[in-house]
This record gives sequence, C-alpha cells and structure tokens, in this order.
Amino acid sequence: MKTRLLIIVLWVSFTLVACGAGKMYTADSTSEPKATDYSKPERWLSLHYSAVKDVDVFYIYPTSWQNDPKVPNEKSDPYVCRIDNPSMLTGSKEAFESQATAFETVGNIYAPYYRQVDAGYALSLEIEKRDEMIRGIPKTDVFTAFDFYIKHYNKGRPFFLVSHSQGTLLMIFLLSEYMKENPEVYKRMIAAYAIGYSITKDFLAKNPHLKFAEGPADTGVIISYNTEAPTIEGTSFLVLPGAIAINPITWTREEIPATIEESLGSRIDFNGTYVDKFKYADARVDKKRGVVICNVDPTTLPAKTHWAKGIYHTHDYGFYYYNLRENAAKRAEKFLSK
Repeated sequence: MKTRLLIIVLWVSFTLVACGAGKMYTADSTSEPKATDYSKPERWLSLHYSAVKDVDVFYIYPTSWQNDPKVPNEKSDPYVCRIDNPSMLTGSKEAFESQATAFETVGNIYAPYYRQVDAGYALSLEIEKRDEMIRGIPKTDVFTAFDFYIKHYNKGRPFFLVSHSQGTLLMIFLLSEYMKENPEVYKRMIAAYAIGYSITKDFLAKNPHLKFAEGPADTGVIISYNTEAPTIEGTSFLVLPGAIAINPITWTREEIPATIEESLGSRIDFNGTYVDKFKYADARVDKKRGVVICNVDPTTLPAKTHWAKGIYHTHDYGFYYYNLRENAAKRAEKFLSK
C-alpha cells in the first residue's frame, strides 16, 4: 500500500506511449481544447527575447501539481490545473532549478508553463481515457508553446529538447508527431533528453524518423533512462516493456559499469539547498530491466524525495547533473561543427 500511494502522488503510468501521428493543436483550433496564449510572457517559466548563446534548450518540467479539493481549480475539469495554479508555479520553478539548470551554460533555456493532469485521478481511469486526457489540454499547451517558440523566438538556431516524467510523455508526443510533421524543424534538433519515462523499442519501430543515441556525441538522437537501485521495492510503473537506456556517465548502451571515479559530479536537492557531491553516483545499464542501475547509499539522500524503495526517479538528473552538462556541450559542439 505504501508503494502504491507513493506512486500515485507523482506522475507515472500513462502507459499508452504515443504512437500514432496526430493533429498539431494550435491556439485558434475550434475542434480541440483552447490553448494557453503563449504570446504573454507570464506564461513562460523561462524566456529569452535576446538570445546570447548559439543554441537553445526547450524544457518541459515534470508533474509539479496534485489536485487538492481544498484549493479551487477549474470548474470544468478539476483534474487539470489552471495555468496560474500557485502550487504548479512553485513546483515548476523547483524542477527547473533541479534539472534545467544543468543546461544553462550550454543554451538559452525556454520553458513554458502548461496545464498538467493530476496523476492520482488519471491512474483511476481506463487506459484509453488516460490517453485521451493527456492528449487533451496538456498536449495542446505543450504543442502550442513549442510552435510559438519555433516561430517567434528560435530564429533558426539549433536546439535541445529536455524533459522529465510527465514532461517526457508530452515530449514523446512532440517527437513522434510534431517532428514527423515538421522535418525542417527536426533537422535543427541537436538531441532530446527524454528522461524519467520509457523510450521503447516498439515506439522507435513505429516512428522510424527517430533514433536513439549510440554514443557520447551523436546528434539528432533521443537520450533516455530511468535510474534504479540494484533491487527495488515492488514494481516501477515508469519502466515499460522494451525500454531502452543509455549510461549517463559513459554515454554508451553497453552494460559495462561506470564507476564513481568516472562521474563528473552530482547535485542533490536537500529541501531547496543544493549540494554538489563528487565520487558519489555510479551507473550501469541493465538491458533486461531497461534501466540504469545506481549504487548510491540511500541513507545519504533526502528522505522526502524517495519513491518506493530503490526507485530514484527524482534523482534522474541530480545524480548525473555535471555529466549531462558536459555531454550537452559536446553534442552542441559536434552539431555546430557540421
């Protein structure tokens, strides 16, 4: 029961992973949910009118809100938060600090606010209803924001996509649908860090325009993994059958372990205080489980960030923070040198 409650609290198991192309939602659509107006700067968590770097980063944050009956929400749909929901605004800023800042030395970061689904409610639905829900308002906002970014802010620069958890499921839609329909935009994608949800062999087979990373500097690729201990409590609903993972220290898909001596350093959030730790997190790909195995001592982690025992979802970025930064710089350099 404890495991189930922990899982429900956060975004997990929208398991119908996106496979079929779909219509791109726009702000003026009459047949789809009305999108947020992204011409308003207050609808952006991070925005640059004058870019200073040669590449951009488009960031989709993870679940930062959970429905609270005591706090008024949209009357039409109490299970999707308002775009100005206070807890979502606060939580998204915390996620940005924990994750997106790894890329702030590499690119100009653009991050829209978007209306999110309450994970607890979604998990109570049949899988078709879950898929319908996430393809509604959240996808409408993310697609509209990305399209607005491309047309008004990107100015033709190469870009990274970066996401986690619920944000990664939305990125999966962006990769499988938007990029397929807009190949000229896809050509400028340096890489997509789609972390904290599964990219599967089946998904790639159904989307042959996409490819998974094979090494530390290939471009136009997807980078993905979920981090777990050697043994976990219960079942992780984040990891789907056929999941693929890459080692975030060596950037290969082989099962050869990377030691803590090879790590460039971790950045761990202790209740808003960020602590750099070196020689701390190792990494090993487990192809059978489709995850990255890490042997971090759990007693050295803030207890409130734990999922079920051994599932290090909230540390997917933090464990490998400085490796992610170095790797993005390497891929950007390779892309720009072409």
